[in-house]
Amino acid sequence: MLAATLTQWGGHGDLWIFGYASLIWRPDFDFEERRPAHVRGWHRALKMWSRVNRGTPEQPGLVFGLLTGGSCHGVVFRVHRQQAPAVLATLWEREMPTGVYDPRWLRCETPHGPVSALAFTLSRRSPNYTGALSPEQYRQIFAQACGRYGSTHDYAHQTYVSLQAHGIHDRALEQLLAHAPARLGR
Repeated sequence: MLAATLTQWGGHGDLWIFGYASLIWRPDFDFEERRPAHVRGWHRALKMWSRVNRGTPEQPGLVFGLLTGGSCHGVVFRVHRQQAPAVLATLWEREMPTGVYDPRWLRCETPHGPVSALAFTLSRRSPNYTGALSPEQYRQIFAQACGRYGSTHDYAHQTYVSLQAHGIHDRALEQLLAHAPARLGR
C-alpha cells in the first residue's frame, strides 16, 4: 500500500497530509507548513480497534479513524517533495503497523485554497471497525486499554486538548470523554 500511495502521489509537487487526531499534536515528521483544514464527507470517530498502539490483543484499545459521512476539521501538513518518500515510510510504520487504514487522497479546504492530502480512513467493513459501543464499553476501554504509545484515554484526551488549541470543537469526542472513569480525570 505504501508503494501504491507513493505512485498515486507522483512526486511532482510537495506532499500534503491531513491530520485529524494524533498527527495534529504529534506529527513526528518535518514539514514546511501547517494549515487548518476542513474535509467534507468524512468525520473523526473513535471507532477503530487498536491492538498495538493503544491496546493489546488481550485488551484492545481504540484509535480514531475517518469514517464516511459528515465533515471533519483538522490540519494539513505540507512536506517538501524531496522529503516525502522518507516521511511516508516513517508515517507508515506508525500509522499502518497492521495495515488497518485505507489511505485516500481527500480534498481539504484551507484558508489558502483547497489541497489534495493523504488521509487515513476506515471502512465500516473493516474487522477493526468497532460498530456501536455502549458507554460502559467506553468506560472499560478508557480505564484499561494501553499499548506501545500509551492508553486509549490519554490519546483521546490529548486529541481533545489539541483540537481545542486549534479552535476545533468536537462535541462527539467531548461526550465520549465524559464516559471516562472519575479516577482518570477529565
